[in-house]
Amino acid sequence: MATAAPITDLIAELEWRGLIHQCTDLEGLREHLATGERSIYAGFDPTADSLTIGNLVPIMALAHVKRAGHRAMVVMGGGTGLIGDPSGKSAERTLMTPETVERHIGKQRGIFERVLGNVEGGPDYTIVNNAEWLSKISYIEALRDIGKHFSVNMMMQKESVKSRLEGREQGISYTEFSYMILQAYDFLHLYKYRGVTVQMGGSDQYGNIVAGTDLIRDGLLDSVRASQEYRDELDVEADAETLAQSKREPWRQRELLEQAKLARIKLQEMEQTAIADAQPAFGLTFPLVQKADGGKFGKTESGAIWLTGARTSPYAYFQFWLNASDDDARSWIKIFTFLSEPECDDLIRAHAEAPGKRELQRTLAREATAILHGSAAAERAEAAGKALFSGEVGGLDEATLAEVFAAVPTVELERAKLAGEGLDPVELLIASGRAKSNREAREFLGNGSVSLNGEKIGPDDRVTESRLLHGRSIAVRRGKKTWAMTRWV
Repeated sequence: MATAAPITDLIAELEWRGLIHQCTDLEGLREHLATGERSIYAGFDPTADSLTIGNLVPIMALAHVKRAGHRAMVVMGGGTGLIGDPSGKSAERTLMTPETVERHIGKQRGIFERVLGNVEGGPDYTIVNNAEWLSKISYIEALRDIGKHFSVNMMMQKESVKSRLEGREQGISYTEFSYMILQAYDFLHLYKYRGVTVQMGGSDQYGNIVAGTDLIRDGLLDSVRASQEYRDELDVEADAETLAQSKREPWRQRELLEQAKLARIKLQEMEQTAIADAQPAFGLTFPLVQKADGGKFGKTESGAIWLTGARTSPYAYFQFWLNASDDDARSWIKIFTFLSEPECDDLIRAHAEAPGKRELQRTLAREATAILHGSAAAERAEAAGKALFSGEVGGLDEATLAEVFAAVPTVELERAKLAGEGLDPVELLIASGRAKSNREAREFLGNGSVSLNGEKIGPDDRVTESRLLHGRSIAVRRGKKTWAMTRWV
């Protein structure tokens, strides 16, 4: 795996990798990052006991944050996960129990530890749970201190809300409608108590992120407006305007109105000074990763690609990247690896000259698998793929053998049939589904198109216990690609 070497300019790194979609103030953020060590976070909701490959984009971005010498923070949605983000959903989510949410968080934690734990440069990353602060807010506090800053008109314009309101059968509950408020408060809390100044997320999160930056600004103004000096000036303005409306000499009215005007200017100056003196807050989103053919990224015939080995094995993960189209591989090599820009350019150029070698896809698969599962797992996955292609699977360890043949038709047979002289290979071909009749089986065996564990067999060979892999399996291949796995019990 290529070393995730330190970098000097985070924005430049994200730009050439194609990881910037929207930003509240890109040039301001560039300057902000160049003038000190910053804390940057991305949030993840525990909707399952694993994350999918789409979640890898913000995780890789946090790795680049760390490489650039900034503080990367993972925010686990122990609080927001109890509500559910309506973004991208056409119907109400089923609410999870607190126990389920905590279990999912525990399972997901290892993903961040694997990807971020081995990145060099910068301070160590931090993982926090937003239930830590969200669970302490009372309903009255939420309405008074947070809800007053949100316009219902604005919230209803959000695409995830608007689409649900237009669908008469679905609708949206007040629970999910309030999700934006909680995510915005996350940013305010982290800004105030953790010094976080940047939130990152997918393009569908831009509205929520902007709501957070607005809430930070409103929170700063609330603090100023609560000061005694501000309240004194506010009283001067109010008193002067009230007195000016009473029956007084014209010259006195003009004097009082001027006094009110000066008080208003002082109030505006106090607010502007508070905003200018405070640390700015920024939002940044990544584009939605799509396949070049229009298909959904991370979806295969067997289902979603997950970021834990229990859900998607390292072998299956490796194969996903290896099977990428040329167009997709050219884009994904930049997004899902730590290879440098010159290295990516060289690979793309070499692939254009010799696309048949598929070295671009092989490098992508090798690097991406090593980042998530480790170099050893990536090497085993690559070796397993080569073994399956060549048919020489006899050298695979038991765990890798199971991964490789997980999607292959599998049958259980009686081990007793392998005793003594062993089993007629014709019977084995029919039992494993690799032949439909005795005549067809003998034809396959006679023309040398059948192998067991990578070794060719003929019609006169017998199948005995000596052929068992790891004491219980025999892999049957007919031709170059037709496999079956037999388990002997």
